[in-house]
This record gives sequence, structure tokens and C-alpha cells, in this order.
Amino acid sequence: MKKQSSFDTKVVHNKVDQTLVQNSKNTPIYQTTAFTFKDLDHLESYYEGDSPYLYSRERNPNTDELGDSIADLEEAEAGLATSSGMSAILAGILSVAKPGDHIVAAEDLYGGTHKLLTKELQTFGIDVSMVSFSDQRQIRDAINARTKLLYAESISNPFLRVENLTGLVELAREHGIKTMVDNTFATPYLLRPYPLGVNLVVHSATKYIGGHSDVTCGVLAGDKDLIHEATQKVVTLGANLSPFEAWLTQRGAKTLGLRMKQQSHNANAVATALRQNNAVKHVYYPEFVSERGNGAIVTIELDSSIDLDQFFKSLGWIKIAPTLAGVETTVSYPVRTSHRALSEQDREKVGITDYIIRLSIGIEEEEDIINQLNQSIEGSLK
Repeated sequence: MKKQSSFDTKVVHNKVDQTLVQNSKNTPIYQTTAFTFKDLDHLESYYEGDSPYLYSRERNPNTDELGDSIADLEEAEAGLATSSGMSAILAGILSVAKPGDHIVAAEDLYGGTHKLLTKELQTFGIDVSMVSFSDQRQIRDAINARTKLLYAESISNPFLRVENLTGLVELAREHGIKTMVDNTFATPYLLRPYPLGVNLVVHSATKYIGGHSDVTCGVLAGDKDLIHEATQKVVTLGANLSPFEAWLTQRGAKTLGLRMKQQSHNANAVATALRQNNAVKHVYYPEFVSERGNGAIVTIELDSSIDLDQFFKSLGWIKIAPTLAGVETTVSYPVRTSHRALSEQDREKVGITDYIIRLSIGIEEEEDIINQLNQSIEGSLK
């Protein structure tokens, strides 16, 4: 039977171990802490590799299914589900870098990742250099004999810079080091870094993969040997995902293509409309990400003529939220949420000011979104 290779087919008909589902149309939720054995020989078979499950912190059919299915969508060798996007990032980094090693990372990352790299990794004895990845000379100059990894986002948060993945991979291979890319904003619907040569691809599956703002989850996909190392870190650190949240995320992933198609379409319309609003100083929205679209995030810089407090009070049905990627349009304020942990100097360096607003565009009617945003902006003029 010919393998179904299109994204929209694979995302619905994900890989399932048929020995587990017992003819159920949907994979059951294996909401259990442990798996039982009929005798000591059966128990020993687990340690000999003949029986897959012992304890859900180590493996569970639901978390396996999620990791495998996202790896399939990313066209990667293997995948791993974790408790959050941050734990997936940490597990991926620790699969490559050890005490004494060095990482070069893009300076315009999500604030939580920035804090993990610049502060928490120091406790692991891992050094990090944050540089502009828009300038390959800066990346090259930052690489030294201890460098083991280049880390970037395929579409940066919040200014939506599209990473030159091909150039990044070529530079890494030239120096014999690995690459890791956060693909959360693009999702595998728009962009797949692994076939381009990236070693590890990470997602905050809390966002578009889950899609409904009701689950916290991370997924890591990539080289089989690195995923094996990352799995050991997740098990030891207790960063495993619960079976129910894995099941919820897998359920949400089935509509990823439909949601991203509509949300990307709406985001393009919103970006186009806001460019015509004189009170919007700048619209950040990428181009040429994919023939399927350019993503569902629009970042804007409001003019100083806007009363910010009034703007946030005037959003109507659009909610203020510290996250993104649900089916509802939401607005986030990076200086006080996603990038709050950065020093004022670091925020200024990447351009995050009081007037930067990140819009997560939902599946509503595009004209409704545009009208509400324009009303909020016009009603907030000083």
C-alpha cells in the first residue's frame, strides 16, 4: 500500500501502534502511572527490550504517539513529547551540550528561552553567546573550539524575522557542530527545518500543535541518537508529559492544517489592513515563509499618539493573553509578558519597546478582526 505523504493526510492519519488501540477509532487514554506484569520473566522482558512500558515517567503509549506523529510531520528520524516547550528546549540542548561546552544563539529569541540560555544554563556549566543571526559574520566570530550548538527560531518572537536555515546548517557543518531550531511559529505545516539539515526541531506544542489553549506541552524531533539522549534527560529530570495532555495535544494536532491555513490567511489580511492605519508606525509580518502562507502572528509598533492603557481597555472581544496560537484572536504585550525577564538593555537591543504589540490571529472572520483592531486603535488616540 502506497504511503500517504501529503501533510494534510498525515496530520489526520498519524502513526498508531495497532497492537495498543484494539480496534478503537481513536487511541485510548492510558491514564496510568505504571504497567503490570504477569510474572518475573515478563518483568525482566522490559529490561531486555521485549516489552515497551514499565512506568509512565519513562514511556507511555500516548506520549509515544505524540512524539512519533510530530516527528513524522517534521520528516525527522524520531520524536519526544515533554511537559512544556521549555522542557523540550532544555532536553534538546542537554542532548548536545555538556559542562564546559558553548552555545551560540540568536539574540532575538522568546524571552523565556533567552532567560534559560543566559541564566539557567550557567548552572549546568554551559556558556552561551547571544548574537545577531541576521549577520552570519557575527555567528562565525562567536564560534569557538568549545561550541557545540547553534540555536535559533525559524520565525523569531516577536519580530518575525525568518531565519536563513540553509545558511545556518552550512555554517554549522563547516565547524562540525549541531543545529537546533524552535519551529513553534511556523509549525511543520509551513516549514520543516529537519529536511534542510537541522539536527533538532523543537515546538511549544502548547501553541499551534495543541491549538486550543487547553494544554501545556512540548515536542522535540530530530536525529535518532540525539532524541535518545534527550529522552534520558526527560526521564531523569521528570519533565515527562501526562498521558491525558498528550492525548489532548494529539487530538488538537489533527486540525493543525485547517487552523494554520485560516489563521495565516487572516493574519495576512490583518497585516495588510493595519499598514493603512496612520496610528500604526510599523507592521512586522514575514514574507516568503512558505507557499502555504506566512504564519498567524502579526507584530505592530503603535505610534506614540496612542494611549496604551486605553488601547488595551478598548479591545472588546479580543482578549489580552500572555500566550498565543489559540483559535481566538488575542493580543500580547511583550514588554510585560514574554520578554519581561530581559533587562531593559537587552530589550532595547532587540527593539522591544512600550509600543510593541504582538497579535495572535485566530480563525474568526477577517473583517471582524480588522474592524475591532482599528476601532481599538482609533479610540485610543490621545
